[in-house]
Amino acid sequence: MQQASILIIGAGIGGLTTAIALGRLGFRVDMIERDPVWSVYGVGIIQQSNVIRAMHALGILQDYLDAGFGFNHVDIFAPDGRHLASVPSPRLVPEYPANVGIARRALHEVLVQRAREAGATIRLGLEAAQLDDNGGNVSVRFSDGSSAHYDLVIGADGLYSATRRLLFPNAPAPQFTGQGVWRYNFPIEPGLCNLQAYEGPIGMGLVPLGKDLMYLYVTSPEPGNPRYPRVGLAQSMRDKLKRAPPRIAALAANITDDEAVVYKPLEWLWLDGPWHKGRVVLLGDAVHATTPHLGQGAGMAIEDGIVLAEELARHDSPATAFAAWQTRRVERCRYIVEHSKAIGDSQLGLKPPVDQSAAVRGMFETIARPL
Repeated sequence: MQQASILIIGAGIGGLTTAIALGRLGFRVDMIERDPVWSVYGVGIIQQSNVIRAMHALGILQDYLDAGFGFNHVDIFAPDGRHLASVPSPRLVPEYPANVGIARRALHEVLVQRAREAGATIRLGLEAAQLDDNGGNVSVRFSDGSSAHYDLVIGADGLYSATRRLLFPNAPAPQFTGQGVWRYNFPIEPGLCNLQAYEGPIGMGLVPLGKDLMYLYVTSPEPGNPRYPRVGLAQSMRDKLKRAPPRIAALAANITDDEAVVYKPLEWLWLDGPWHKGRVVLLGDAVHATTPHLGQGAGMAIEDGIVLAEELARHDSPATAFAAWQTRRVERCRYIVEHSKAIGDSQLGLKPPVDQSAAVRGMFETIARPL
């Protein structure tokens, strides 16, 4: 199906990397993004060895590494701060780091530039109001009243995917897990050269993002899924750290800027059955949204796009391409969703305690397997 015209709905990490993968294989790609200002969280993201391999496959690895901080181990600590284990990460691209901490805005800049270089056109403040699949192509009516025809449409529009609602109106909604995640940036501490993850009912960790920057994440129980007002958000985050181990507690006093705190309730979603209908397919959080406990949400979406591009180039019909793509992706994505949620459930006391060192090792073994 090379030379097919494709619309990607959603220009986040999954959508942009899919555009790069498709452009490299000769597909013509348009993208739309509902956010007119294309806002990106001002904190960071952890990306592991499978993402290093993916960025290498996309031909953008050096730009990506230059924008982040590479590291090769995950250090696991007990709730009282005792060091428990140093878990090595598999290096899937020789001579390059196994993991990267990267600021989301820096990652966004790299992906936008490379998607445009791959030929993608990107329009902001636009949604797909209607999709009409006539069997030979998809007629798309946009929210500004314009319309266009495409051979295929990809819904990469995230956890609250409007494309999913159009395709599968009876699909389950995202489910709140009982936890929320808090994030805040700091100047990097001397000697921080790996991800440091702390076990306990309140999970937390420090992630290097560059030579001058790191971020703290905190996963906390949030009974009833409260909505925190922006005013006072820094104090609310400090309150979560009252029993933190000494190294984390020492940072809490510096959490002072309400606007710099990023808080998000944790939700997950798994779509049973086909991830496509006719000439329209969903990927990433639109079908398999995971909690961040294993750091693989963006990684799974990036892999989705690469594998989808490969299968579209390999097959003559959307149905066979989409089916082959889902077959390659479903068990890998299911593993991440289920094991990430199990860690959160254990932190909430809903399931037996999870050995985080073993969980991290299992995740590394899974993502090291070929796509």
